[in-house]
Amino acid sequence: MSDLPLILIVDDNDRNRKLAGDVLRLARFRTLGAVTAAEGIALAAEHLPDVILMDLRLPDLDGAQAARILRAEPRTSRIPVVAVTALPLDARDEWLFDAGFAGYIVKPIDTDEFPDVVRGFCLRGPD
Repeated sequence: MSDLPLILIVDDNDRNRKLAGDVLRLARFRTLGAVTAAEGIALAAEHLPDVILMDLRLPDLDGAQAARILRAEPRTSRIPVVAVTALPLDARDEWLFDAGFAGYIVKPIDTDEFPDVVRGFCLRGPD
Protein backbone atom coordinates (compact mmCIF):
# COMPACT_ATOMS: atom_id res chain seq x y z
CA MET A 1 0.00 0.00 0.00
CA SER A 2 2.86 2.42 0.72
CA ASP A 3 3.91 2.30 -2.94
CA LEU A 4 0.73 4.19 -3.85
CA PRO A 5 1.23 7.95 -4.29
CA LEU A 6 0.40 10.04 -1.23
CA ILE A 7 -1.52 13.26 -1.88
CA LEU A 8 -2.02 15.97 0.74
CA ILE A 9 -5.24 17.93 0.20
CA VAL A 10 -5.28 21.33 1.95
CA ASP A 11 -8.76 22.85 1.76
CA ASP A 12 -10.94 24.40 4.45
CA ASN A 13 -14.13 23.33 2.65
CA ASP A 14 -15.05 19.88 3.96
CA ARG A 15 -17.04 18.93 0.86
CA ASN A 16 -14.22 19.87 -1.53
CA ARG A 17 -11.65 18.02 0.57
CA LYS A 18 -13.85 14.92 0.82
CA LEU A 19 -14.68 14.88 -2.90
CA ALA A 20 -11.02 15.20 -3.92
CA GLY A 21 -10.01 12.52 -1.41
CA ASP A 22 -12.74 10.11 -2.48
CA VAL A 23 -11.95 10.51 -6.19
CA LEU A 24 -8.23 10.04 -5.58
CA ARG A 25 -8.65 7.01 -3.30
CA LEU A 26 -10.83 5.33 -5.95
CA ALA A 27 -7.99 5.93 -8.42
CA ARG A 28 -5.47 4.20 -6.09
CA PHE A 29 -3.93 7.14 -4.27
CA ARG A 30 -3.43 7.53 -0.54
CA THR A 31 -4.62 10.86 0.85
CA LEU A 32 -4.19 13.13 3.82
CA GLY A 33 -6.37 16.16 4.53
CA ALA A 34 -5.73 19.48 6.21
CA VAL A 35 -8.11 22.35 6.94
CA THR A 36 -5.54 25.13 7.43
CA ALA A 37 -2.25 26.07 5.80
CA ALA A 38 -0.41 25.54 9.10
CA GLU A 39 -1.84 22.04 9.43
CA GLY A 40 -0.92 21.32 5.80
CA ILE A 41 2.65 22.54 6.28
CA ALA A 42 3.04 20.35 9.39
CA LEU A 43 1.59 17.27 7.65
CA ALA A 44 3.80 17.85 4.61
CA ALA A 45 6.94 17.93 6.77
CA GLU A 46 5.85 14.81 8.67
CA HIS A 47 4.60 12.63 5.78
CA LEU A 48 6.45 14.01 2.70
CA PRO A 49 3.58 13.51 0.24
CA ASP A 50 4.16 13.08 -3.49
CA VAL A 51 1.98 16.12 -4.26
CA ILE A 52 0.26 18.83 -2.22
CA LEU A 53 -3.07 20.16 -3.51
CA MET A 54 -3.40 23.64 -1.97
CA ASP A 55 -6.52 25.77 -1.91
CA LEU A 56 -5.63 29.43 -2.40
CA ARG A 57 -8.10 30.76 0.16
CA LEU A 58 -7.50 29.32 3.61
CA PRO A 59 -8.47 30.67 7.04
CA ASP A 60 -4.96 31.28 8.38
CA LEU A 61 -2.59 31.92 5.44
CA ASP A 62 -3.37 32.08 1.78
CA GLY A 63 -2.18 29.21 -0.37
CA ALA A 64 0.59 31.26 -1.97
CA GLN A 65 2.08 32.09 1.44
CA ALA A 66 1.90 28.41 2.38
CA ALA A 67 3.58 27.39 -0.90
CA ARG A 68 6.42 29.84 -0.22
CA ILE A 69 6.93 28.37 3.25
CA LEU A 70 6.98 24.82 1.84
CA ARG A 71 9.54 25.86 -0.81
CA ALA A 72 11.76 27.50 1.82
CA GLU A 73 11.93 24.39 4.01
CA PRO A 74 14.58 21.88 2.87
CA ARG A 75 12.41 18.92 3.92
CA THR A 76 9.45 19.98 1.74
CA SER A 77 11.09 22.11 -0.94
CA ARG A 78 10.97 19.42 -3.65
CA ILE A 79 7.31 18.44 -3.20
CA PRO A 80 5.15 19.75 -6.07
CA VAL A 81 2.50 22.14 -4.71
CA VAL A 82 -0.53 22.54 -6.97
CA ALA A 83 -2.98 25.41 -6.51
CA VAL A 84 -6.61 24.28 -6.49
CA THR A 85 -8.99 27.20 -6.84
CA ALA A 86 -12.27 28.49 -8.20
CA LEU A 87 -10.53 31.79 -9.00
CA PRO A 88 -9.98 32.46 -12.70
CA LEU A 89 -6.30 31.77 -13.38
CA ASP A 90 -4.14 31.86 -16.44
CA ALA A 91 -1.07 29.70 -17.04
CA ARG A 92 0.78 32.96 -17.70
CA ASP A 93 0.07 34.26 -14.17
CA GLU A 94 3.66 34.63 -13.01
CA TRP A 95 2.73 35.16 -9.35
CA LEU A 96 1.50 31.56 -9.29
CA PHE A 97 4.90 30.17 -10.21
CA ASP A 98 6.78 32.84 -8.26
CA ALA A 99 4.99 31.52 -5.17
CA GLY A 100 6.34 28.06 -5.93
CA PHE A 101 3.30 26.35 -7.41
CA ALA A 102 4.00 23.60 -9.94
CA GLY A 103 0.67 24.36 -11.62
CA TYR A 104 -3.03 24.68 -10.87
CA ILE A 105 -6.33 22.83 -11.05
CA VAL A 106 -9.61 24.72 -11.43
CA LYS A 107 -12.62 24.00 -9.20
CA PRO A 108 -15.02 22.44 -9.56
CA ILE A 109 -12.78 19.51 -10.33
CA ASP A 110 -13.56 17.26 -13.29
CA THR A 111 -13.80 13.94 -11.44
CA ASP A 112 -12.97 11.99 -14.60
CA GLU A 113 -9.76 13.88 -15.38
CA PHE A 114 -8.68 14.80 -11.84
CA PRO A 115 -6.74 11.59 -10.98
CA ASP A 116 -4.74 11.73 -14.22
CA VAL A 117 -3.92 15.41 -13.73
CA VAL A 118 -2.72 14.72 -10.17
CA ARG A 119 -0.76 11.67 -11.36
CA GLY A 120 0.96 13.92 -13.90
CA PHE A 121 2.23 16.15 -11.09
CA CYS A 122 3.47 13.06 -9.23
CA LEU A 123 5.49 11.98 -12.24
CA ARG A 124 6.73 15.44 -13.14
CA GLY A 125 7.93 16.44 -9.71
CA PRO A 126 8.87 19.99 -8.82
CA ASP A 127 9.88 22.50 -11.47
